Amino acid sequence: MQKFLTIADVADYLSVSAGQVRTLIKNGEIPAIQVGGRGQWRIEQAKLEEYIERGYEMTRKKIAANEFDD
Repeated sequence: MQKFLTIADVADYLSVSAGQVRTLIKNGEIPAIQVGGRGQWRIEQAKLEEYIERGYEMTRKKIAANEFDD
């Protein structure tokens, strides 16, 4: 069974705020589901890992194209 993370878990893992994670969910960058009567958000660990890998790939492409901003 896949492990699901809370917004707080993801925020801690990425070292960002919970609000930033909510924005990533709202923008569709990190797929998430709402569970329970109060609509708590859960992010599948595998989806978070895919998001991170996409970030690495985008960075590699920017570096290769000399478009990387410091």
